[in-house]
Formats: sequence, C-alpha cells, structure tokens
Amino acid sequence: MYHLETRHLGRLSYALAYQSQAATLDRVLASRESADPITGVILTVEHEPVITVSRRAGAADHIIASRELLASMGITIEETDRGGDITYHGPGQQVVYPILDLNALNLGLHAYMRLLEQTVMDTCATFGVPAQRDTTATGVWVMTDPTTGRLTTTHTCQLAKLCAMGVRVRRWISMHGLAINVTTDLRHFATIVPCGLHNRPVCSLQSLLGSNAPTIDEVRATLVTTLSQHIEAQHNTAASDRAARTSS
Repeated sequence: MYHLETRHLGRLSYALAYQSQAATLDRVLASRESADPITGVILTVEHEPVITVSRRAGAADHIIASRELLASMGITIEETDRGGDITYHGPGQQVVYPILDLNALNLGLHAYMRLLEQTVMDTCATFGVPAQRDTTATGVWVMTDPTTGRLTTTHTCQLAKLCAMGVRVRRWISMHGLAINVTTDLRHFATIVPCGLHNRPVCSLQSLLGSNAPTIDEVRATLVTTLSQHIEAQHNTAASDRAARTSS
C-alpha cells in the first residue's frame, strides 16, 4: 500500500521541529504492522536563525564567530544527530524533512541521498536554474560568477552551494533532510565554515536570479510535488521488484 502525507510546520525553532520529526518517525514506525502502513510524511519548515552542529569530531570548530556576535545577530546554536558537519538555518530557507520508511521503498542510504539531490535539481530547473551535484561533496551546487555571484558558464566560474543535506536513519526510517536557500540572509553563513568546506561559497535563488527569484511558497510547493513524484515512482519500482521475486 502507498500512503504519503505532507505537513507544513510554518516557522519553528529547531528544537520544536525536531520534536515533530521524532514524533512523526515513531508514528511511521508504529504503522508498519497496521492495516494502513505509512510510506512516509514530508515535513516542511522555516527555522528561526540557528547553527546546527553534528556530532562529527571537529564540527564545532567550524563556528568562526564569537558567541557574543552570534547572540547579537539572534543566532542560536543547537547540536544535531544528523549526518554531515555544520550548517545554518534561518528565515528564507526552505527546509524539508522527509520521514520515510526506506524499507518499504527499498532504498539504501546512498540511493536516498541521490533521490533528494535529484528532487532539488528538478525543482531548480523549474525556475530556470541549472543545478548539479558535486562528486566530492553532498548537496546541490550551481556554477556562479565569483565576482557577481550570479549564474554563469564561463571558465572562471565556481561552484556555490545552494542546498545542504544531512540525514539520519533509525530502524530504516529517515529523519532530517535538505535545506535550500531561497531568500536566506547569506551573511549569516559567514559565521561558520558551511558544511566544514573551506573556500566554498554559498548562494540562494535570490542571489542567482535577483528580482526573478521565486517566493519561498512557490519553492516549497514545487519541492513537495517533485519529491512526492520521486517517492511514488520509487515505491512502484519497489512493489514491482517484490512482485517479481514472489512470482519467480
């Protein structure tokens, strides 16, 4: 059976959104043995300004602003149990937390991360932004002009990170997910070494497209629709594979 839900949490602190993730994961897990198992729930949210630091050794060292400066900017610090290193979340950034039963979808962790990246790249294409993967780093990247920060394909271009990703899996149900910069205040990324990657710029749809940038509501709607399509396609593939194994 296929049962996918979506829920927009609005604007929440990181801690409250985490509580919603954990409660949703428990609900998906409990439904596995029910008559109507939940394939997944897509949670969307904007966070209050926060730096999230993973438990990876040395991740906290990538905070380069003083605690006093962060406090003056209204930025808090939270430890997180997702993968990855360190990142910033704040207003104007669309965060998506897919709580998915990866067993039901027959998805390994590597394939799941590629599905998330493809979702973001497809969404960006809708708005005229040619986004891509970087084989050396997880996430979604865009070729930009190092002087203007706008889209370019010249030989002097550099890859800038548009979307960060980090996940955790418990009992093969996913938590955390992706964060795409729409109208995010990019100056806040200067308080950290984003994702622990030195000399790698960060961009937003607004910095790339200026006044032609989509709203965060438009980006959220497109992301949810596109991700739902990819999840359903994966579910259908997994169901076909199970049927083939049963009949063989």
